[in-house]
Amino acid sequence: MSRDYRKLRVFDQADNLAHRIYAITKNFPRSEMFGLTSQLRPAALSVPTNIVEGSHRDSLAEYIRFLDIALGSLAETGYLIEFAQSLGYIENKDANELINQRLECSRALKALIDSFRQKLTIPNLSPKS
Repeated sequence: MSRDYRKLRVFDQADNLAHRIYAITKNFPRSEMFGLTSQLRPAALSVPTNIVEGSHRDSLAEYIRFLDIALGSLAETGYLIEFAQSLGYIENKDANELINQRLECSRALKALIDSFRQKLTIPNLSPKS
């Protein structure tokens, strides 16, 4: 059962965050190519890709599992942004924008997960034939 992830606001938020991370990490020192850059980019990209992958799973429970993974990747992304900021690789203004984007995405993702979990716990009230 495929669901259209493109209709989800949280997908757009996650996609925009990943694009922004890729743009900002282009300015990281070359010495970080196999260090922080190679940690931050996949963490950020994991958020929208897990939303996409989950949307193509057969069951709602599987979909929720992938959204939970996306939420974990979003938390990892947040830490790595703050770590890069502490090293001076991301300017405070840019880091604050990224952190705010991450927080908005996290709120939306949690709300989506909660709404899907409610659907799993609500009994089917359709009349029996």
